[in-house]
Amino acid sequence: MEFGVIGILVLIADVYAILKIAQSSTGDARKALWITVVILLPMLGVIAWYLMGPGRS
Repeated sequence: MEFGVIGILVLIADVYAILKIAQSSTGDARKALWITVVILLPMLGVIAWYLMGPGRS
């Protein structure tokens, strides 16, 4: 049960990150790269995006 809750939280974080990336004003190539990272590395991708992605150009 504990892993299920953690999995749901990671899924919610992934969906949030993907939506924010898609809505950002950055270039399409950069968006595609971040979305790929978030999908391929769910937990690490979200953390990396949060630390390096939003608000950076």
